[in-house]
Amino acid sequence: MSHVIGLKCRECGRLYPKEVIFVCEYCFGSVEVDYDYDAIRKVLTPASFATRPKSLWRYRELLPIEGEPTVGLTSGFTPFFRAERLGDALGVRELYIKDDSVSHPTLSFKDRVVSVALTRAKELGFDTVACASTGNLANSVAAHSARAGLKRYIFIPADLEMGKIIASLIYQPTLIAVEGTYDEVNRLCAEIGAKYPWAFVNINIRPYYAEGSKTYGYEIAEQMGWRVPQHIVIPAAGGSLITKIAKAFKELKLLGLLREAKTKLYCAQATGCAPIVNTIKERSDIVKPVKPNTIAKSLAIGNPADGYYATKAVLDSGGAAESASDDEIVEAMKLLAETEGVFTETAGGVTLASAKKLIEQGIIPRDESIVICITGNGLKTQEPLMNRLGKAAQIKPSLASFESTLADQLAGVPTRGTRR
Repeated sequence: MSHVIGLKCRECGRLYPKEVIFVCEYCFGSVEVDYDYDAIRKVLTPASFATRPKSLWRYRELLPIEGEPTVGLTSGFTPFFRAERLGDALGVRELYIKDDSVSHPTLSFKDRVVSVALTRAKELGFDTVACASTGNLANSVAAHSARAGLKRYIFIPADLEMGKIIASLIYQPTLIAVEGTYDEVNRLCAEIGAKYPWAFVNINIRPYYAEGSKTYGYEIAEQMGWRVPQHIVIPAAGGSLITKIAKAFKELKLLGLLREAKTKLYCAQATGCAPIVNTIKERSDIVKPVKPNTIAKSLAIGNPADGYYATKAVLDSGGAAESASDDEIVEAMKLLAETEGVFTETAGGVTLASAKKLIEQGIIPRDESIVICITGNGLKTQEPLMNRLGKAAQIKPSLASFESTLADQLAGVPTRGTRR
């Protein structure tokens, strides 16, 4: 049973039917899904989840579909754990990681939004799906649409990391590499979407797509025993994840699943593409577009669609924002791997590096609970680590060769070539 009332303008509040509508025709504000929370409250309690599948669809009543889910049945419910060694390195008492770097099947949180978007696209009668992407969304749309039997067109910037290009091509979509930034790719897709009857997941069916990000917040609350952390650091590209985590916590509080939903939200971006961070630091309500120049390509959106709403969510929560340089991103990727065994992509490096700076500045207290959001896998973005990790010690197949190398290692001698 669906509990969706319809779509609602985020600016003027005008209501629309559950159709393909993404811009208010009166004020040109963006629209989002509106639910019957009174009805949901009657059927959803903490006990409701005991026997539900461990996927994002365990929160079915709070997602914008009409029938049963048909896409992403094994996506979501990713690991959440206490990061004690990383916490010690950062000098904080209670640190957790929400790890979507192992999300099924494409190793990023985009599996959440795509599962919801494609389920809804099928309900709306689409047989072809498409997206504009900085990489992770491309991988997820390609994979999920392949399994769903949908035709797919994927548009990416031509300079995307090779790992993400291969991770899309393997599913045999029509992959279009555009010579331009993501913002130029997105503008082109808006034109194509106006002409072709395709479901562009992050354009014309964006209101449904974006709701999938709420499951990231639901899971944090449930995995913490139906409470929320005092601080949560979230990477931002278009800004939707921040807004939907905020919405998730508010919904859980409204439904009585949380006693308190007081969490300070923090936005993390790369210094080379930080329009939302800049806006938050300026305490402005105008997000000024920038031209991206960063190794964190998955966050390289210079004109974020939800920048205003992400800014508002952060400031309303009492949170703040910080950015990280390319060198800081790489060092944070290494630190996360060395302390917690998690290999994150550059976006995760952005999040951890920004969190580290916020802690060192005293903006995030060291003695309060902190969650760091890791949203993608490092196997997709290996290029920034080239020549930054040292080399393997190459030896002959003999004990003497090994012991010679071991002696050098203990003495702190840099790795050399082949040992005799």
